[in-house]
Amino acid sequence: MRILTALAILLALSVLSLFVGVIDLSTDAEAWSLVAVSRFPRTAAALITGASLAVAGAIMQLLARNRFVEPMTAGTGQGAALGILLVTIFAPSASLGMKMLLASSTALITSFGFLVIVRRLPVTQHILVPLVGLVYGGLIGAGVTFVAFQSDLLQYIEIWMSGEFSGILQGRYELLWIAAIVAIASYLVADQFAILGMGKSVSLNLGLNYDHIVLLGLLVVSVVTALTVVVVGMIPFVGLVVPNIVSRLMGDDLRSTLPTIAALGAGLVLACDIAGRLVRYPFEIPVGTILGVIGTCVFLWLLFAKPRHAA
Repeated sequence: MRILTALAILLALSVLSLFVGVIDLSTDAEAWSLVAVSRFPRTAAALITGASLAVAGAIMQLLARNRFVEPMTAGTGQGAALGILLVTIFAPSASLGMKMLLASSTALITSFGFLVIVRRLPVTQHILVPLVGLVYGGLIGAGVTFVAFQSDLLQYIEIWMSGEFSGILQGRYELLWIAAIVAIASYLVADQFAILGMGKSVSLNLGLNYDHIVLLGLLVVSVVTALTVVVVGMIPFVGLVVPNIVSRLMGDDLRSTLPTIAALGAGLVLACDIAGRLVRYPFEIPVGTILGVIGTCVFLWLLFAKPRHAA
């Protein structure tokens, strides 16, 4: 019933998104071509981005065994931006696919580095993990900003560091469908990811190929994050707040909660994108800015609220 309600809300938001904008479709017959060229791609991009980032966030929390981490605040998003910066400096004529490949590679490396660091932290100090993630991601982001400044690419790299959908057009968002495929494919191994979250000893005792599943999880997180940063920029907090909210409501069975996580993530990003178009109409506020404000408030609530979910 919950997933049906979520799908109904998604459908309503999607229809609303097609009609929100400066051009009034009801008074301009030729403006309907705008739906195919701009508004439908924008709506699809917001849905795919939200769903895939929420799924990636849930997987990363299991990899790190901590509820307060997500790709955009733990170095993965900053690593993807680093890859984009490197390919811009050394191969400025590279295709979007090449940028995606290098961004995925650097995101994978920085994600692995984060896991190596957090595995050395005391297991009883859960709050240290998100703090270390913020510091780790901040250091990588600072390095990216410094190199961009020295290369006179500061304004260019800022585009990738701030997520927004105003530039999404037909022919420019299709790479996101790869992120959607990766997120859907992760459902097939959801049980293995859930076991992974119990720790290495338990995973090995249950016959799980621990190293392979960790690598698979890192690949899912890195590819989804890199594609999102390449196409729309960094969008924070989706992978943090959505899995936590769903976990409190439905429990920790990843196979049963993953569709709800994807639906809620898609709805959250699309709703924030619509709000960004309306708050200062006819101007727009980037969806990353709105999610930054909302995500911070929800993150503080998650830190101080008592855990409560269905059995």
